[in-house]
Amino acid sequence: NFPTCFSDPLLEPVATMGVLVGATRHVRIGTAALIMPYRNPVLLARMMVTLDQFSGGRIVLGAGVGWLEEEFKVLASYDFAKRGRVTDEYLEIFKAICAGGKVSFRGETYAFDAIFSSPGSLQRPHPPILIGGMSNAALRRVARHGNGWLAVSAPPEVLRERLVLLERLTAEAGRQRKDFSLAYKMFLNIGEAKAGAFAAREPGTGSLAEITDDIKQLFDLGFEKIIVRHRGGSAEIQIEQIDHFVTEIVAKA
Repeated sequence: NFPTCFSDPLLEPVATMGVLVGATRHVRIGTAALIMPYRNPVLLARMMVTLDQFSGGRIVLGAGVGWLEEEFKVLASYDFAKRGRVTDEYLEIFKAICAGGKVSFRGETYAFDAIFSSPGSLQRPHPPILIGGMSNAALRRVARHGNGWLAVSAPPEVLRERLVLLERLTAEAGRQRKDFSLAYKMFLNIGEAKAGAFAAREPGTGSLAEITDDIKQLFDLGFEKIIVRHRGGSAEIQIEQIDHFVTEIVAKA
């Protein structure tokens, strides 16, 4: 009864990043998003430091709290209801490990005595952190811990409202909106409109004209990066969709 029959085939993200680090020289490599509570925070941080060193400083940590309780029961040692607090503390640990040197931590969900983290990450003080999610809690996490926001699937009217809240939360945290990047994860489906969680037509689905307009509106709102993937189908279908996106939309932008 484990509810994954609708899922795409998925490879483990950190291992996949290692393959991509060795296969590329210039592109940035990240997750969109890595569910933090599924992994030991110290080991995860050291793995990301290693990738950052080998890649020449090209790693981005896209971080999320998770959403599927059944998956949590299999992979995580914490109560699903505590995933937000766990993620907050794991992000603090990530930053400390990346900084390098002597590190200890005492939190509500995790604690360890002094260890020595060497080397630290090549990117200083740590690789960029994009916080994924659309909830108020996710935006508070962006304001406290993030270098950017990773929005998912929402139409422009929802994004505008969320950006107003993000502006207020960053000010309350003593930070400025200009210090944050905006990224958007778009589930691509060229040729067929799909209903989304926030709208009758999810951005990134439908005709080439509709998708081109979706992207224009995202840029108009201040989003700087768009991460695209095709949801469902074989690897061949996914590659076909991405190729179509590059030749019919990106090349003509």
